[in-house]
Amino acid sequence: MKKQEIDYWISTMLNKHERVSDLNITVGKPLQVESDGLLIPVDVQPTITELTPFQAEVFALNIIGANQRLLRDFITRGSCDLSYSLGDEARFRVNVFHQKGHISTVLRKLETKLPTIEDFNFPNAFNIMARERNGLILFTGATGTGKTTSMAAILNKINHERPVHVITLEDPIEYIHPHKEATFNQREMGDDFDEFSSGLRAALRQAPKVILVGEIRDRETLEIALTAAETGHVVFSSLHTIDAGQTVNRILGFFEHDEQTMIRNRLADTIRWIVSQRLLPKVGGGRVAALEILCTSLRVTDLIMNGETEDKTFYNVIKAGSTSNMRTFDQHLMELFQQGLITEESAITFSSHRSEIKRGLDSIKSARGEKTSNIDELKMEEEEEDSSFL
Repeated sequence: MKKQEIDYWISTMLNKHERVSDLNITVGKPLQVESDGLLIPVDVQPTITELTPFQAEVFALNIIGANQRLLRDFITRGSCDLSYSLGDEARFRVNVFHQKGHISTVLRKLETKLPTIEDFNFPNAFNIMARERNGLILFTGATGTGKTTSMAAILNKINHERPVHVITLEDPIEYIHPHKEATFNQREMGDDFDEFSSGLRAALRQAPKVILVGEIRDRETLEIALTAAETGHVVFSSLHTIDAGQTVNRILGFFEHDEQTMIRNRLADTIRWIVSQRLLPKVGGGRVAALEILCTSLRVTDLIMNGETEDKTFYNVIKAGSTSNMRTFDQHLMELFQQGLITEESAITFSSHRSEIKRGLDSIKSARGEKTSNIDELKMEEEEEDSSFL
């Protein structure tokens, strides 16, 4: 199997279905693509009903090529990350990994068009983030929920409006930003630096005003990010947490008990925004992002410094902060339902507090003259703190 055949597979998989997000190469299955969150088999010539171990291995080795670092990572760690280009047709973020004695490959399609705040109908809070001069701005959510796209839209806004030096540290580079008002230096892990912590430490000597760190994975990276935010840089990064409360707790979890007061003080001084994302199926096809947005305030600072109590929680503070560009997942889900972008079932499934969102959805349906939920059913769930999404 030659590279031309590999590229034929990839091109065919891309063009067989609309809205393809991932390509999946797994032994014992046909070639598959993920479209709107579902895996769909793809036919090629000659027909492949089940990939053999040899085919999957040759595919992976063609993708890796002769890169010794990637081969070393794959052998010693069991997986490796890289980027791959299909000529001018498409770019991919790729992970090659071992499983049950075989090799699998997943290719995430990268968008070539830079996202904008307007095109994605992102809230005005994103415009405010683009004007921040210092501090830490975190985007959180599971893999594939659009964190990178959101941060790229904000960097694109900065690029069109501010003559500043921007450094990005990525694994791998996903969106390529041309020089406009801003000057962009984009560095890829493995080729341009070895770890986020060392890349970030070096960035502090490269005179940027804006720094993007692909992900905060360890305490060292977090400490350097906090230092950068404290010394006049605005730092964008991501964490795999589901909401603002869990994000703060995850950060605190990097530190020992006797360091908690110190890190709470630093967080209270540096955090500017926390945006959490969930992707939902969209009515008519495709997906739409639901966002929880926290903005720093006196009440948020108090929660970071002293922790949550039964009466004072991040959820309640965000819920009451709509005039400060804040909103909970549930508030945004109700807005999306009211706009006809998502179904009632999706709103309930992805909600944070099921009983609360059911009441909100019933208010919307009542205003439309539609039938609402059974009142007894709502009463039974009155005290429920929903954990369905968790």
